[in-house]
Amino acid sequence: MNSKIIDQNKQGWNKVAHHFNGKDALPSYGPFTQTEEELGLFGDLKNKKVLEIGYGSGHSLRYMADQGVSELWGVDLSESQKKAAEMTLKGLDTHLYCAPMEKDIGLPTNYFDVVFSIYAIGWTTQLQQTFTLIYNYLKPGGQFIFSWDHPLYAHLKMEEGKVYLEGSYQQEDLMTFENFKGEGVPMVVHKRKLATYINTLIQVGFTIEALIESDVPAACDGDADVSDRYYSLYKARKFPTTFIIKASK
Repeated sequence: MNSKIIDQNKQGWNKVAHHFNGKDALPSYGPFTQTEEELGLFGDLKNKKVLEIGYGSGHSLRYMADQGVSELWGVDLSESQKKAAEMTLKGLDTHLYCAPMEKDIGLPTNYFDVVFSIYAIGWTTQLQQTFTLIYNYLKPGGQFIFSWDHPLYAHLKMEEGKVYLEGSYQQEDLMTFENFKGEGVPMVVHKRKLATYINTLIQVGFTIEALIESDVPAACDGDADVSDRYYSLYKARKFPTTFIIKASK
């Protein structure tokens, strides 16, 4: 576990958390990405015990509560996120922890029906350690569902409506945002290939049930205006912003 990066990212998330309140949360799987209503990956959640990795502002756990789950658990790196989530989930019985996802903090093993993560798992500094912990948290037959930025999407740049490739997809390394969300805080994320996520899941013992390179949601009908923004409907119609994996123990 890279403590320096984790500490740096924790400080960063404490500052930028307010930018993500209610964003990238179920039923959405990510920016310009299909919804759970369209994909139906979770199935019937009534009376299920669920754990979210990177619960953010708590809106995905609120969605889970609305589906009738029996227990709400979550782990997130940021104290600011925990405070936001506690407000979002006020009145509900929750088990929220502030800790790195890579760290074993004594959560129950062979316990959860579902572990999920919406646009958070890619921040781990140790992918195999994180997947191993998640595997151990799950009951036999339990499901792990997560979404993350499509690894190739970050290399697709737009200029006057044209798409071109920048940098090397083949090279896996650290990527630093020096001024994340304009808050003057550096944050570091590991750049990994799609195959790395899939192969690490297999190595840990998971069975891959579905890999989705998401289309845009049905609500985004009609033509999209040309846009050079990082996330845009125009760009998402040409290449998926997000990949989603469903795996089972």
